[in-house]
Amino acid sequence: MSSSVIVTEDIGRVRVITISRPQALNSMNNAVFGGIRDALAEAENDNRIAVAIITGEGRAFSAGQDLQEMQDGLSGEAGGEHLFPSMLKQLTEFKKPLIAAVNGLGVGIGMTFLAHCDLVFMSNSARLRTPFPQLGLAPEAGSSYTFATRMGWQNAAYVLMSGRWFSAEECLQMGLVWRVTPPEQLMSETLQVAQELAANPIPSLVATKKLLMGAGRPENAWSAHQRENGAYAELLGAPANTEAIAAFVEKRDPDFSSIPGI
Repeated sequence: MSSSVIVTEDIGRVRVITISRPQALNSMNNAVFGGIRDALAEAENDNRIAVAIITGEGRAFSAGQDLQEMQDGLSGEAGGEHLFPSMLKQLTEFKKPLIAAVNGLGVGIGMTFLAHCDLVFMSNSARLRTPFPQLGLAPEAGSSYTFATRMGWQNAAYVLMSGRWFSAEECLQMGLVWRVTPPEQLMSETLQVAQELAANPIPSLVATKKLLMGAGRPENAWSAHQRENGAYAELLGAPANTEAIAAFVEKRDPDFSSIPGI
């Protein structure tokens, strides 16, 4: 399966899924959400594929949700079904091993996505952040649950509340990332481990992942996402968020000083 924004390649029993929107730093619009959802579903249902890898093309893993598309949604210019929920549902319930190869910067969903992966490799030149506070928003993608379970409460709180950049080494120390590599070795090392896993029987891999996830993890992540949706709905389009998005589109710093209670 390949589309204009998602490219897939099979290397033996490993499927490599690449977000291919480099001109927009692989920011995720509706087409990307739908493409990732479909690529994961196809990998899950293909009995020739044992392991999936997801990475980005160019200098970014993903710069997060497409803020221009968000702005269009706020102004009523966007229409149709938003595909983020169906992508996240497929991601949280993906039955086979999923490995991320973080080739460059990751922002927002470009970071929160990683807590749903079984192994995360990261280039030592890459960096990550969740700028939800700076956008006047709350966490998304179930990260209020997955970050706490993956990195511990205090690390999750600091990452989600500070919104600052984190280096590959910091992400490794916190437990979000499993291995840090030089940029030129990222895909070769990721593929080596993926192929090592893929040499095993698929039913064993699926059963092991199910046991590791434990009873209720997909449901807990989805429940966290639904709680986050409530907070997100309250904050999206509120004065702080409107100013933050407008500032991004206009390429200026946001000015929250005139907003009461901020």
